[in-house]
Amino acid sequence: MEVTRRQFAIRCGQAATMAALLGSAMVGHGAVAAPTETAPALSTVPRVFLADGKTLRRVRDRIRAGDKSFDAPLADLISEADKAIGVAPHSVMEKAVLPPSGDKHDYLSQSIYWWPDPSKPDGLPYINKDGQINPETKKITDERYLYALTQAVRPLSLAYYFRGDVKYAAHIALLLRTWFLNPETRMNPHLQYAQFTPGRNKGRYFGIVDTQDLVQIPDAVGLIAGYKGWTASDQKGMETWMAAYCDWLTTSEFGKKEGAEKTNHGTVYDAQVVSLALFTGKMDLARAVLNGVKSKRIGDLIEPDGTQPSELRRTKGWTYSKKNLMNLFWLASMGDFAGVDLWNFRTTDGRSLKGALDYLIPFAGVGAKSWPHKEINRKEGAPLLLPGSFLRRAAVRMHEPKYEEALGRLAPQFDQGSDALSWPRS
Repeated sequence: MEVTRRQFAIRCGQAATMAALLGSAMVGHGAVAAPTETAPALSTVPRVFLADGKTLRRVRDRIRAGDKSFDAPLADLISEADKAIGVAPHSVMEKAVLPPSGDKHDYLSQSIYWWPDPSKPDGLPYINKDGQINPETKKITDERYLYALTQAVRPLSLAYYFRGDVKYAAHIALLLRTWFLNPETRMNPHLQYAQFTPGRNKGRYFGIVDTQDLVQIPDAVGLIAGYKGWTASDQKGMETWMAAYCDWLTTSEFGKKEGAEKTNHGTVYDAQVVSLALFTGKMDLARAVLNGVKSKRIGDLIEPDGTQPSELRRTKGWTYSKKNLMNLFWLASMGDFAGVDLWNFRTTDGRSLKGALDYLIPFAGVGAKSWPHKEINRKEGAPLLLPGSFLRRAAVRMHEPKYEEALGRLAPQFDQGSDALSWPRS
């Protein structure tokens, strides 16, 4: 599914125009500044949660002081941001299928692993084929358009922060206003009709995973805080929307069920709640969820040997083990902001993030040990991969030099890529 989403994001880029960039149609939320404006010099630490604000400011100051050691990752970032400017502003109003409510402002998606039953004339009710994506589900555009947006805001916001070119912040403002703020195009803050299954339901609580990348948005908003085109009204509007969605996640039947899941779904849910809570100033809620991660996610989902049984039983054991750990790492990063240390937490019987990473590393890269579990996404002979940011984060936060060594072996080009700006070697 990830590859399909990324391909879609690239295709979206071909549809954008300068008129869209300037956002002339976005009424009621402030005009987008012309991209010739220069960004102010920010002296404060940016309010971000997935990255470390002090590190970002230090890197930016070094870049602006003429430090050439960041030239390669900065060039990579600018290339990503220039492509992200091509992601056109889309909204939930563009889907051809009407949600059960009759309101297009309600988010809608179809369960991707469910297929027509060939033994039934009408195919109903649909049957599950775990890990196999039904191409019919691509006809509903909400999930793909939201994914394109969340993937665009990270390079755009970092490019604005490091380079000060407001064209990047202007495009973020346009994308966010279109999806979240403009009364004519905004999404209602709930997922009651996400991942519906034909013949079975109008929506499923599992659909909350559709907004897993929403955690990228608070950091992006924090990084464009100095941009004049992002108004106080825009900021208030985003906080109001995120607070409403956070309330729905924590009080609705769907939200409660997803939060109780003992799989990566529960971890993804926690990451969203913590991100939205931090963004909207609900620090008590954020800390409560983060402290709960120790027992509910690390204690329940990771074995003392580092395996993640709830993910390994799936047809894509590597993909889901990596996904669950990625969200745990995001939670640990947000824990840094909230004062809850998950990086070095260890249960009395030895369950930890470190153990989960240590289990995966020997199976990654060329010439690695053979993966003893299912992974239907893997092409024959292709190496299993780990993101370099996994290893750099672990090296920094767990104070483990062996992860820096693994980074050099498994992702030797990491220091030339844009992630090295958020997680530099020194």
